Amino acid sequence: MAWAALGDDRCVQELESVLASQRGDGFVPHMTYWSDPEAGKDFWGRPMVSTITQPPMYGHALRFVSEAGFDISASVIRRAQRGLEYVLGKVADHGMVSVEHPWETGCDDSARWDDWCPGGYDRDRWREVKHRLVTEIAEGASSFSSSSVGYNALVAFNAAELEALAGRLKGIDELTESVAVRWNPRLRTWTDPGGGSGTVRTLDAMLALLVDPREEAFDDLLDPDAYGAPFGPCGVHRGEPSFDPDTYWRGPNWPQLTYLLALAGRRAGRDDVADALMDSLRRAAVATGFAEYWNPDTGQGGGAAPQTWTTLACVSL
Repeated sequence: MAWAALGDDRCVQELESVLASQRGDGFVPHMTYWSDPEAGKDFWGRPMVSTITQPPMYGHALRFVSEAGFDISASVIRRAQRGLEYVLGKVADHGMVSVEHPWETGCDDSARWDDWCPGGYDRDRWREVKHRLVTEIAEGASSFSSSSVGYNALVAFNAAELEALAGRLKGIDELTESVAVRWNPRLRTWTDPGGGSGTVRTLDAMLALLVDPREEAFDDLLDPDAYGAPFGPCGVHRGEPSFDPDTYWRGPNWPQLTYLLALAGRRAGRDDVADALMDSLRRAAVATGFAEYWNPDTGQGGGAAPQTWTTLACVSL
């Protein structure tokens, strides 16, 4: 999307690359080891590709690139359609799609997974759990199963985005409704089925705004007593015991979430929210050298720098 915003046709090449390793059943692996197919074999249990997927953001990306004036081949559109059909075909309990690994949500250490970490969240202990789950998936099963509301909102959103290019996909309306009914007015957030840590107020859950816009939820994104902060919304609500603005996925701002929530605000007519969020994203991207994530209050960068998804700051220009 950043390539498209900059008028560079590498946007099309990257979309083709993302979908090139798709399996026959439509599954899109989230990683492909192009330069060294054996590099991840010991970890994933197979060469060339990973064994998990991630939110099918290619639906939104295809629409964005197409509307930017770039030609997308019919084969790439069909691959994206099949990828989303595969995910929509995994609807389980509560009418929502279930994931087999927390990495599939894109939110590695979200406080929503704390119940899955024996003894309570500890980063090293949780890393051991995540690696064990990779082994289980390679062996054909996983002891982790979650119908993450944030992940399901992204699936429904991307399926709807692809409609302009591929037509209406079966199951979008039902999935959207399943996300909407997870709204909890007391907590002012959407909760995951099962309760427990699935009710922690995290920013990834607020991605439901993409398909279920609610005024009070938009307000909380800017409220300094909730998620509001100078460098973009906090990754965890300030009222949660797990909130820590300097710890990975426990409170820092993540630019890809800021972009998506700004997009939700724009489409819902909340330009005040969209403008504030994108302004914070641009300022933080420059201040941190396009870091992977950052402290939402101080703008202190964390993780890799530069990180490609922070170039979403260019999209708003």
